[in-house]
Amino acid sequence: MSRFWIEPEWPVPPGVRAASTLRRGGVSIGPYRSLNLGAHVGDEPSRVSENRHRLREALSLPAEPVWLNQVHGKHVIRADVSTYRSADAAFTCQTGIVCTVMTADCLPVLLCSKEGDRVAAVHAGWKGLAAGVIEAAVEALEGDDLLAWLGPAIGPDAFEVGHEVRETFVRKRAAFAAAFCQTENAKWLADLYHLARIVLNDVGISAIYGGGFCTFGNADDFFSYRRDRVTGRMATLIWRE
Repeated sequence: MSRFWIEPEWPVPPGVRAASTLRRGGVSIGPYRSLNLGAHVGDEPSRVSENRHRLREALSLPAEPVWLNQVHGKHVIRADVSTYRSADAAFTCQTGIVCTVMTADCLPVLLCSKEGDRVAAVHAGWKGLAAGVIEAAVEALEGDDLLAWLGPAIGPDAFEVGHEVRETFVRKRAAFAAAFCQTENAKWLADLYHLARIVLNDVGISAIYGGGFCTFGNADDFFSYRRDRVTGRMATLIWRE
């Protein structure tokens, strides 16, 4: 773990870079402390701009990250050609393009071909997972030779949902039932990591890394919308050098 980002541990080929930011190392204050990268959450624009500048400098990014307008759906864009940014995943086959998603409890998923010639970043909250955003991103990458890394998300002991959320998943795949645990108050605890692994396995991806974080339970390192409501956003990025 670097000063203000996590470097994924997964066997990607040389020339593929990835990072997932922590909330440290920026200039934002109050509920956005400190490396808030979201320009849509109420933080001062000048502070967000400085935080993004620090990110570019620290990671030696080849270009400005492709910032998406995330809508909790399954639309995927090709980051090197599309000017339409309302999407929840971006992919590229080109070098120098930084595919990026922002999260504060939702699950960021990175995908990379074993040859390193195709990469993608996916924003997979429960709505996106249910809608099929991972399947759509895998289809866009046109291959079954993919590696996946699961970044920081709300953990399975903290993500309480209603019966309707569980039913949304179980109606799609019976196997999803294993990712839910009933609580004493007739709610359910949902495991985003387990849900994502089920989907990834179903689309032929077995090389899955990461997971095990909990944004809700670690306020020093992670923003969490469920914990704080008013808060910043982390970024998870992947690019080819």
